[in-house]
Amino acid sequence: MSRTRNRQALIRLSLMLSCAFAMPQMVRAQAADDQAGDNAPAAGDEQEIIVTGFRQSLEAALNVKRDSVAAVDAIVAEDIAKFPDQNLAESLQRIPGISIQRDAGEGRAITVRGLGAQFTRVRVNGMETVATSTDGASSNRDRAFDFNVFASELFSSLVVRKTAEASLDEGSLGAVVDLNTGNPLAGKAGLHGALSVVGSYNDLSKDLGPRVAALLSWRNDAGTFGASLSGAYSKTHTLELGNNTVRWVQTPFDSVNGQSCFWNTTGTAPNLVYTTTRPNSGGTYRQNFSSACDQAALAFHPRIPRYGEVSHDRERLGLTGSLQFSPTDATKISIDGLYSKFKEDREEKWGEVLLRSNERSVDVVNPVYDANRNMISATLNDAYVRTEHYLRQSSTEFYQVGGTWDQDLGDSFRFTLLGGFSKSDADIPVETTIAFDDRDAQGYSYDYSDMAKPKLTFGTSVTDPANFQLSEIRDRPSNVTNRFKTVQLRTEWDVTDGFTVKAGAVWRRFNFDSEAYTRDTAVCGNGGLDRVLGTLTCSPTSVFGPTAVYGFPVTTALSELFTLGKAGQPSGNTDQWLVPNLPAATAFTNLYSRALVADSGNIRGVQESTKGGYLQFDAKGDLLGLDYALNAGMRYMKTEQSSYGLNSGVKATVTRDYDDWLPSMNIALYPTQNFIIRGAVADVITRPTLGSLTPGGSADGFNFRVTSGNPFLNPYKATNYDLSFEWYFAPQAVASVAFFKKDVHTFTTSASVTGATFTQTGLPASVLNPSSPAALNPALQSQPIWTLSTTVNGSGATLKGVELALQLPFKVFTDGFIGNFGILANATLIDSDATYSLQGPATVPSGALTNGVVVVNTLGNVSKQAFNGTLYYDDGKFSARAMLSYRSRYHEGASGTGNLLEGYGATTNIDASVRYKVTEWLEVSVEGNNLTDTYRYRYTDFDADRNYENNHFGRTILFGARFRM
Repeated sequence: MSRTRNRQALIRLSLMLSCAFAMPQMVRAQAADDQAGDNAPAAGDEQEIIVTGFRQSLEAALNVKRDSVAAVDAIVAEDIAKFPDQNLAESLQRIPGISIQRDAGEGRAITVRGLGAQFTRVRVNGMETVATSTDGASSNRDRAFDFNVFASELFSSLVVRKTAEASLDEGSLGAVVDLNTGNPLAGKAGLHGALSVVGSYNDLSKDLGPRVAALLSWRNDAGTFGASLSGAYSKTHTLELGNNTVRWVQTPFDSVNGQSCFWNTTGTAPNLVYTTTRPNSGGTYRQNFSSACDQAALAFHPRIPRYGEVSHDRERLGLTGSLQFSPTDATKISIDGLYSKFKEDREEKWGEVLLRSNERSVDVVNPVYDANRNMISATLNDAYVRTEHYLRQSSTEFYQVGGTWDQDLGDSFRFTLLGGFSKSDADIPVETTIAFDDRDAQGYSYDYSDMAKPKLTFGTSVTDPANFQLSEIRDRPSNVTNRFKTVQLRTEWDVTDGFTVKAGAVWRRFNFDSEAYTRDTAVCGNGGLDRVLGTLTCSPTSVFGPTAVYGFPVTTALSELFTLGKAGQPSGNTDQWLVPNLPAATAFTNLYSRALVADSGNIRGVQESTKGGYLQFDAKGDLLGLDYALNAGMRYMKTEQSSYGLNSGVKATVTRDYDDWLPSMNIALYPTQNFIIRGAVADVITRPTLGSLTPGGSADGFNFRVTSGNPFLNPYKATNYDLSFEWYFAPQAVASVAFFKKDVHTFTTSASVTGATFTQTGLPASVLNPSSPAALNPALQSQPIWTLSTTVNGSGATLKGVELALQLPFKVFTDGFIGNFGILANATLIDSDATYSLQGPATVPSGALTNGVVVVNTLGNVSKQAFNGTLYYDDGKFSARAMLSYRSRYHEGASGTGNLLEGYGATTNIDASVRYKVTEWLEVSVEGNNLTDTYRYRYTDFDADRNYENNHFGRTILFGARFRM
């Protein structure tokens, strides 16, 4: 931190501490009437109303919010093992300011006030942790927390802390989320339990799977010892059907409407002599000769247009245990454990044309263009038809053990000692792809007039094995392991009535290790792969030209027929094709006996050790008749970072350290008993993205890109400002508006240079994927077609917004049937500005991408509008809920191949549930998720809105019973 920043931080702290030290004097002045702070977070003088079920959970969550000085929202379980939603992320989206990202139809990660998952810290029972799973592309190799790893039934509450405090763990620009499991001493004496048995049916996969959860809790009569144990198990099979392009790109073709685009040249400029060249290979693109060729070369076309099916088989097991011992009112010792295992088999079947890097052999007929320079339809001859069968088997095993000792030393001093460790091991032992190719197919056509639902038609048979050869085999096993160790000491000293000093020390160590390997091979030269020994003898020229012999002939024994289901495709689309039979094809090629080759870009790791402490002052009292409560303080952290990666095949390690002073202040004012004004200001940080910290690099021989890390990236730093108004106008009711602003001083951005050669990087050719064009044709390595990319510290950005929320039970207006209804509603509106320097489209045919294209847009993952609404009915015996969530479109950051900022379109999801309490110990329920079967649309350019993918996952209906004792 610069001296200027230090000076600003100290000025802010001095102002905070001045306020904090002034307040006790005012408090003591009020001591005579003994009223200091009595009205602050008190519930008021209303008559106590006892509620149960969903209303009870709403009331408990509202109390958490109301009693806090900082900005806090919560979700509380209705009863033991009875969380309001089947997924933690989907519960969190009911909170103002939170949106979610889905994977396979269920919530996986969250965005808080426009900041993505990497900017949110998650704690389980007070300990920071990271749990990772896999998504459609790969493992989570970042700081983001994957909520789909855990069953929701294991948790008793979620608490979202939107403003910083000195005593709160640092690392978040967005929020700190606390996931809490059982608290047996808070329950009733004796043995209690619950059992939930649910069937989960998906109407797209036509599958019925089990979901079972159970909890046992015991507390002695004296309230000195308690224990609880819970478990949850579920198994589901869902489908994801739709289309994909794997981005759009500009590239010249062999010919357009019969006009050749490539020529042989002799002589020297400007007296070049052009002669016709052999179709499909060789020659030089002739600019400004054919307007048809130039228009096609400058237009964007889909790289891999395709339809397909993705199958998700998921199995989830979770266990929690808690022991609590409180021999006296002054002492409480807690030991908590959490175990989760999340397994998924992801299987994909695609029918496609591999335009990517193969346009040189393709003849284009009757192309049609739109206003965004997209070739939205065309017929292709000599097309590279491919069918793929993909299987990824993954397993995430998570465990955490933690202990807490709470001790009172007299009436005015207490401490908490917390320690523990966690580990998340995300393993992918199998990630296999087998491809069939027909590299000279005629009459293929595509039509993206409707970007979301293209029409893709194969002109030659894709169900006849004789038209295909087994051409490519891949296997990419990998592992991502995260480990946390934590020791914290927190102390509190009540100096006077209404004034408390908090101080603490913390040590944390976070380890992130990633490993990845490949067994990728292109099969060429009519069996160039020795399928027994796994050796490869492949002539580079054998992959060029429509008459090349490049693989093993496909037989019925090596293949299976695939029929596409309801993927949103229009009539006339090709819906049936052959795909490889994975067991037969992997055995035939002896794939799993091949030696592993290091995937150098994903063999990397980071160790972060942080140590520091905090000093915080809490005060409450009365100032000129206005009740208040506040906290103000400073947090200091020193971060020691060591990161490693492979560079040119050699392990490189880089160490550094940096420190941060983080002042913060929260204040709550109580003009009346039921009205609260909250304000907050804080300096906050998020440490750099893990994937950017490696000193190593990776090479992409398909897209001719070399990417390297930057271990000297600075943390994201911001100053957050918050102001909110909350009106608790009736029991269980609140109306609120919150304004927030985040001045982000630094964030990371990509920086790229085009026109380089691969040999300039100094990397060996062995780092290239063996099946990539650059590996198969070494001449491409010396051509100036490569992009060198890294991550650098970018300039600042701003984000500001407003949250509106309403919790309204209709009992405010009337009793009886109508009074049993209520609504929960919130809206988040965000305005954000960030400047990006990106690689834009080529401006001349067959030219390089344009460097330094400046784009002003929102920060990544920021949706400008998000709305959530719930209409509920609860009479204590029968309850029903209908829930709607909306999120406007957003981008995730830089795209590639000349596209600017890729992301997701707007989504609307509708869920509902009905519960009926048959007896005090038996309840039956029916729930429906994604009732409108919403499609997830992804684009690859923010303005041009080019299709990246458009998929749907079907509706899920859950029905079952819950037993309680």
